[in-house]
Amino acid sequence: MAKKAAVVFSCTECGSQSPKWLGRCPDCNSWNSYGEEQAAPVMTASSGAMPIAIGAIDGDTAHRISTEIAALDRVLGGGLVTGAVTLVGGEPGIGKSTLLLQAAEQLARGGVVLYVSGEESPRQIAIRARRLGTMNENIRLFAETSVERIISVTESMKPVAVIVDSIQTVHTSTSASTPGSVGQVRDSAGLLMTAAKRLSIPIFLIGHITKEGTIAGPKSLEHIVDTVLYFEGEKFQNYRVVRAYKNRFGPANEVAIFEMHDTGLQEVPNPSAALISQRSTAAGSAIVAAVEGTRPLLIEVQALVSVTHFPSPRRMAIGMDANRVSLLLAVLEKKNGGNFLASDVYANLAGGLQIDEPAIDLGVVAALLSSQRNIPIAHDVVVFGEVGLLGEVRSVSQADLRAREAAALGFRRVILPQSNAAEIRADVEVAGVRRVDEFADLLFGKQ
Repeated sequence: MAKKAAVVFSCTECGSQSPKWLGRCPDCNSWNSYGEEQAAPVMTASSGAMPIAIGAIDGDTAHRISTEIAALDRVLGGGLVTGAVTLVGGEPGIGKSTLLLQAAEQLARGGVVLYVSGEESPRQIAIRARRLGTMNENIRLFAETSVERIISVTESMKPVAVIVDSIQTVHTSTSASTPGSVGQVRDSAGLLMTAAKRLSIPIFLIGHITKEGTIAGPKSLEHIVDTVLYFEGEKFQNYRVVRAYKNRFGPANEVAIFEMHDTGLQEVPNPSAALISQRSTAAGSAIVAAVEGTRPLLIEVQALVSVTHFPSPRRMAIGMDANRVSLLLAVLEKKNGGNFLASDVYANLAGGLQIDEPAIDLGVVAALLSSQRNIPIAHDVVVFGEVGLLGEVRSVSQADLRAREAAALGFRRVILPQSNAAEIRADVEVAGVRRVDEFADLLFGKQ
């Protein structure tokens, strides 16, 4: 039996709740983000489930449903797992619906795919489908916002997959909150997740993003679903990066790189070659070997060090942590004798990628020193390594994988941490360094 629901206030940005209205959220520091909603009723009845021996449960996840889009399958961990719920987020117009329509076209070859839309009419979706060439008769469009109705149709149709576009537009009668509110998003996703597990049908949920660039709705939504995929990159650029931020059935942080065309998203077969295809030979450019998920990527790091005309020099970083760049500048000033106090510093990862692994530190240092000294780095050199606060160059994981990617693209020399030098089996010249001052001498020669 359910007790009477109480009124609570939930933050629309992060989902935290409070029994009273707050002007500022204590968790995400957002102002005026609290909205009133009805708390979920407390259920006291038992579900009737009984404990089961773990050895009696079939835990085989080897059987997966392929989307026939190799890059998407890789990000999902090898394909769709039956009963899995996948949340797909990104900016409006970046390609979420396009990618899932393309996936629906491939999945429809094995059975019916239910495409639920609460935002667009079937006619609007059909116009996009004709442009993309995704006109398989097994794709069934369903304009509905009631979660109970969606689950009822899913039970009767038994589709191979369900796509809900979007989770912010659907609602459930079990919640008194308005559609799109924190409570509705959470409760609707919970019901769809329960149905996916019970029916063993994979479900895709398309999610909106907030003004801060995070998936709208409570953080608990990310805990409910099995996989969170997020589109990165500017929607006005051709490249789209799909990253797995969470995956219960595969590696997290795996990425797929697509290129947007009139006919839809197409996988970039060699991302490293595409990312450095327009690399510069001028001072301030360095090629760094990063690893995203299981994939090595060669990326161009660009830096511009120029004399400032203001009392406080500017520090700006795009595609990397700006605080990390400031830390590296402090290390260079302390350990390498550099002087950046009278200079504006700008750093950028070309191609629109967002990389946060520490292995790119050495590439950032190389680009900064190259721009400051106005000396170009040799075109056949790749660098990677973490830089510590004491100026030491620390080892990184998967060093040989990075070196092999560099060798495959014609780079002949790799500068890396000395502690990783013995791991390299790739056909490249290896130069190990222990400290940043030693690295500068190796890169440019003693000045």
